[in-house]
Amino acid sequence: MNSSQVPLYNLAPIFEVLVLGALIALAPLAWVWRKHRHDGPGAWLKALTWMTLFLTFDLVLFGAFTRLTDSGLGCPDWPGCYGSASPFGAHAEISAAQTNMPTGPVTHGKAWIEMVHRYFATGVGALITALMLASWLLRRHVVAVSPWWSTVTFVWVCVQGAFGALTVTLKLYPAVVTAHLLGGLVLLGLLAWQAVSYEPRPLQVGINLRRATGLVLLLSLFQVLLGGWVSTNYAVLACSDFPRCQGQWWPPMDFEHGFTVLRGLGEGRDGGALPFAALTAIHMVHRMGAVVLFCAICWLVWRLLHYAAQEPRLRRYATGLLALALWQVATGVSNVVLGWPMAAALAHTGGAAALIVVLTTLLAQAWHWRARLARLSVAVSAAAASRAAQ
Repeated sequence: MNSSQVPLYNLAPIFEVLVLGALIALAPLAWVWRKHRHDGPGAWLKALTWMTLFLTFDLVLFGAFTRLTDSGLGCPDWPGCYGSASPFGAHAEISAAQTNMPTGPVTHGKAWIEMVHRYFATGVGALITALMLASWLLRRHVVAVSPWWSTVTFVWVCVQGAFGALTVTLKLYPAVVTAHLLGGLVLLGLLAWQAVSYEPRPLQVGINLRRATGLVLLLSLFQVLLGGWVSTNYAVLACSDFPRCQGQWWPPMDFEHGFTVLRGLGEGRDGGALPFAALTAIHMVHRMGAVVLFCAICWLVWRLLHYAAQEPRLRRYATGLLALALWQVATGVSNVVLGWPMAAALAHTGGAAALIVVLTTLLAQAWHWRARLARLSVAVSAAAASRAAQ
């Protein structure tokens, strides 16, 4: 059967896929329970949140690997592979597709990469579901984090699952693939905020530093959006030199076609082939965004070091952010001058994910200090009012 004739949605194997995801989730759940079963519900939930964050980070990297190996359509239907729960059951269909087109998009290797990614994503979804249920069941014993945080995270991972399905059924539609990548990093941010909420020592910083951190976090998310647009449109190699592009500081660029969002892969605004100048525009805008973000991170690092005398832990954040900024520059340039090697591409994605996690944890710890001050102020006011009434 030709992959274009395969029904896009075939829910027959959904139960088996869900069971596999649940089995994958059992291992980290059992490890966390065994390690922290005597430490109280707060410690158990904290450990489960950090474990889920770690595995979600790995999932983001494996999703990038799936995209970089062109395995996103390794199985042309969803949630299984030619209506089966694994490529084993679709051996004949995959072999036929690979015979017709040996380099893909459907091959045995790509089918396995795609299905392993789906199993892994289902396992992370199961962990987030367990985290939500445990947060509600233990809400009277754990007051550090509202169970609504895990509920929002659960809703978000369901949205991510929907975008994952659309990535396949809409044949790698660039806007959907980019949104799927951005959604994965937002999921990391949600989990990082919850994990940090269990920390007993929030950072003591002022409102200006909180605002600066929030601004750099928003700029980072926007830069991730631009980077996703570069990757999903295969615009990385539009420029093969650095710091110039195509031997020029300002090469010919077509912004109108390049940043038309609602279009198919490789298509321009009018439905024709996407001009090369459009790919150049996409690439160059990402470069310019990188310069802005790098300067913003350096400014935030300077601000953190300025306040480090009062709050020494800020020095660690400053060092980490500067290291990540330099890492992103090095891996980004390597992608261009080395011809987009797999290692550099994965390292660049991992650096972006780590940057979001670090900025989110910094903002969360600073925010919790503000919240703690507000609660203390309310308690003092209530005590004063009580004494006055007496």
